[in-house]
Amino acid sequence: MNPSAAAGPDEPEQAPLSAENPDSYAQMLALVQAFHDKHDLQAKGGEELVYRVALLAEELGEISACVTKGKPPEALAEECADLLILLLGTAISARMDLNQAFWRKMQRLQNRSARMVQGRIRVSEFTESQP
Repeated sequence: MNPSAAAGPDEPEQAPLSAENPDSYAQMLALVQAFHDKHDLQAKGGEELVYRVALLAEELGEISACVTKGKPPEALAEECADLLILLLGTAISARMDLNQAFWRKMQRLQNRSARMVQGRIRVSEFTESQP
């Protein structure tokens, strides 16, 4: 069903998609919140953080399976979208501003140095004792 379609008699109304900026963080967060509300996740244990971490691990496994089994890019994109939705839902559950955390972290990452570690690039906060 199209998320912007009008709700039927037995369905709650869903947040409409905006043609102006369908990629806005606020809109994605609102759609995930609407999903949480529709299924009453808060009251039914779906927002418990330990449970959400298990769901995140499950999705990472599905992403891994896509890569290791050579599935098409569309399958990988769908699994990554699942992970993004779970991350947004976890931000809702933990009452954290993931958008603000993203920008703070990107600022820190931009200032980190990169090194080759076992033939692959690694960007991290290296200590003096690390090669």
